[in-house]
Amino acid sequence: MLWLLVLVDWLLPWALTSWGIEARSWSGLVPGVVVAPLLHVGAGHLVSNMVPLVLMGVVAALRDWRGFVVASGVIVVLSGLGVWLIAPSATVTVGASGVVFGYFGYLVGRGVFVRQFGDIALSVVVVVVYGSLVWGVFPQEAHVSWQAHLCGLLAGLLAAFGLARRERALVARARVERSGF
Repeated sequence: MLWLLVLVDWLLPWALTSWGIEARSWSGLVPGVVVAPLLHVGAGHLVSNMVPLVLMGVVAALRDWRGFVVASGVIVVLSGLGVWLIAPSATVTVGASGVVFGYFGYLVGRGVFVRQFGDIALSVVVVVVYGSLVWGVFPQEAHVSWQAHLCGLLAGLLAAFGLARRERALVARARVERSGF
């Protein structure tokens, strides 16, 4: 779907990317927050997001499908709202990098907040493979939204924190059931 949108944006005379998140503009809030992660400036922009998006998204989904769905919604909405609030005025932000950073934060946060061996091990692997992403939360290039990166990371950590209580309760219940009490 993401590739189709890049192709449509390239073929049509009007830019789909104008539907992104326009900072502090009510018309840029909706549908921008929901649509922006689907829109990319071009194939190069999409390629740079695609590998980590798919890899971390699949890993998160395989680890906990329901948590992944909830976390994805939290990440899209909160990172989008954060960008809308803190990006420079009159800028339009598009791309899935906020979601990429959100999945990074979510997977690392699961290790920190859920505190199960599998989640801790997975968070270590994610940090080893994608830890350099963290530098993206600092302003570097004018055309790259560090705001999306920062807000995505924070949204992913918040999603992990919020879902950890449910996860720990499920683990505790499974232990009780296994013990026969």
